[in-house]
Amino acid sequence: MTYSVAVSGASGYAGGEILRLLAAHPDTEIRTVTAHSNAGQPLIEHQPHLRSLAHLTLQDTTPEVLAGHDIVFLALPHGQSAQYTDALGDTPLVIDAGADHRLTSPEAWGAFYGGEFSAPWAYGVPELPVAGGKQRQNLIGASRIAAPGCNASIVSLSLAPGVAAGVIEPSDIVTVLAVGPSGAGKSLKPNLLASEVLGSANPYGVGGGHRHIPEIRQALLAAAGTDAPPAHIGISFTPVLVPMARGILATSTAPIAAGVSDSRIRDAWEAAYGDETFVQLLPEGQFPRTADVLGANTALLGLAIDRNANRVVVVAAVDNLVKGTAGAAVQSMNIALGLPEATGLSVNGVAP
Repeated sequence: MTYSVAVSGASGYAGGEILRLLAAHPDTEIRTVTAHSNAGQPLIEHQPHLRSLAHLTLQDTTPEVLAGHDIVFLALPHGQSAQYTDALGDTPLVIDAGADHRLTSPEAWGAFYGGEFSAPWAYGVPELPVAGGKQRQNLIGASRIAAPGCNASIVSLSLAPGVAAGVIEPSDIVTVLAVGPSGAGKSLKPNLLASEVLGSANPYGVGGGHRHIPEIRQALLAAAGTDAPPAHIGISFTPVLVPMARGILATSTAPIAAGVSDSRIRDAWEAAYGDETFVQLLPEGQFPRTADVLGANTALLGLAIDRNANRVVVVAAVDNLVKGTAGAAVQSMNIALGLPEATGLSVNGVAP
């Protein structure tokens, strides 16, 4: 069966990456692409690398245009997806690449995003450890999926095995991320101009204000389960904008739980990801680079045990537009539809 697809926000970075992956997917046909200010223009003017889709023209993003497809991807700014979801009630599968349906807590939504709270959808990080297994099981047959925040998913994947196994103390998590500016979208913003980014590293969202913090807490609580949840998940989260178009290098640390051996620590991550295709733990002593995952639906993790500081250190690399967003969305789509999970996705990056 070939599934008809519409992609909103198709002139942006996330929308363009979804289109790139779907263009090579054997089971999908991209029929409709939409935008707001760029409606009426050829897609190829905004996504010149998508040569196979040069025949498509950007249409207005309206419920009427998006309706009538088997699958709709919403790649819109935060707070704009929810207005379409009720109107797409007859669409078999809707996948939101924005934040509107990620959080389960109205209080967290109000504190970090504001505006009207929308019902949570199945969270699109299949490999994430959750009580009783993996998040994958919650995506089977799903009709509504919330693709993850790129920073949130890589930090959650980095630490969830340790939380689930009880080998780290999640009350004192510290994570610092080097992030490419494509994660901020394609809108013109002074702080994202080349003259501001090149030759500089710029922290942002410092001091607990970044919107991905509640998403990480939510994921780690799910990993901990309900039998003995941690009293508190404390996260010091500092992203730093660096001059690379795409990519995230996240260094996350947490205290080692009392009485836990080195072998038990590494066993927790190996047990979590040893059979996974797209989340891979590197051999002991090896750590990833963002260059190793460029263009790939792969998250690479390196694990160190710092006994002097009594902390576990996880260094993780991901392409924020692929595994961080669009790849996670397509991977989750495959699971929901009962297709082989890796269809249309690759573990291989592009080098140099």
